[in-house]
Amino acid sequence: MALYRRLLTDDDFTEAMERQYKLRVYKDDHIVDSDGIIIRFDDTTVVSQSSVSDVAYHDRNACEFFEIRRR
Repeated sequence: MALYRRLLTDDDFTEAMERQYKLRVYKDDHIVDSDGIIIRFDDTTVVSQSSVSDVAYHDRNACEFFEIRRR
């Protein structure tokens, strides 16, 4: 079973990035990215990576971000 926590603040994003928690991203109530980790973020963009060649850029204001913690 997994625990989901919504990421809202810079501190939330920093913790998820440092601990390499998996990420789930929603846009318009649809999953647009899953199981990547945050490699970089700023005030407008979150960059996630799921594999060596799969890097995604997400608008921080248009998307909802959740960290996934495994029990």
